[in-house]
Amino acid sequence: MFVGFLCAVSAISTKALAAEAEIVTYKEMCDASAAVALDKDHFVVGDDEMNTLRIYKRGQSSSIKQVDLSKFLDTKPDKESDLEGAARIGDTIYWISSHGTNKDGKVQDRRRRFFATTVDTTSSPPGLKPIGAAYSKLVENLSSDPRFAKYKLAEAATKPPKTNGAFNIEGLADGGNNKLLIGFRNPLPENKALVVTLENPTDLIEGKGEAKFGNPIELDLKGRGVRSIEKVGGSYLIVAGPYDGKKDFVLFRWSVKESGEGIEKLETPAMNALFPEAMFEIPGTGEVQVLSDDGSLTVGAGECKDAPRNEQAFRSVILKP
Repeated sequence: MFVGFLCAVSAISTKALAAEAEIVTYKEMCDASAAVALDKDHFVVGDDEMNTLRIYKRGQSSSIKQVDLSKFLDTKPDKESDLEGAARIGDTIYWISSHGTNKDGKVQDRRRRFFATTVDTTSSPPGLKPIGAAYSKLVENLSSDPRFAKYKLAEAATKPPKTNGAFNIEGLADGGNNKLLIGFRNPLPENKALVVTLENPTDLIEGKGEAKFGNPIELDLKGRGVRSIEKVGGSYLIVAGPYDGKKDFVLFRWSVKESGEGIEKLETPAMNALFPEAMFEIPGTGEVQVLSDDGSLTVGAGECKDAPRNEQAFRSVILKP
């Protein structure tokens, strides 16, 4: 169904299959995996295949600014850190990588990064710059906390990320009171999604001690893990999907943060056309923008993520849940 879809990226938008929302295409990357609104009209996107953040103006297909993080993350430009989640608190945007192995099960330090950027609201459009230092000990901190012993996270962190019981982070959200919620795609304990509160994100960026966590929370997302999580009003929206590469995405609302209760499935047929892995609230609108990781779609004779940069693109829809 998607063969050749992205070849004609000059046509910025097409109608969604379910006519619920319009699908808009943005260029220069395929694997949109983390995103945050900078203001009502601009947003920044991270790609799990590279370490460059791209800033877009909504409805304009090409990026208007880029921020190369390779040096800051201590990686080579062609060696990605597998960025998977982002959350904004004030003018600070926190970013998290998968913290999993590569596809072959090899542990790579560059995939264990938690870091922050600050938003420059004085420039137009807004800009970004990294702050503090990247933190790389979340796996060790979680594994040594007795409250997480039953999840066997140290062992999970040695498995290929799309195998059952592996370690794979994909969601990050404002947890209130300057805390963050970390959402796991994998593992799925007793077929539930794991969410962990990071209680001291600012300390980590400032190099003050090690990570502190709240009690683990298990969410019944019907056998799916967290692919993106976003605080919207007094509740959270969660894009949920399988731990492997299968296509079975659902949007849930989670209204009781202190427990795994208050889960409601939302009907969003426009998402059926996508591989959603990033989501953020558009300020002042009550709407959320959902981005698709389109790296596996066909472009020319191969996959989008292997195509030249000027032929790469990802799709997006705006929903009002």
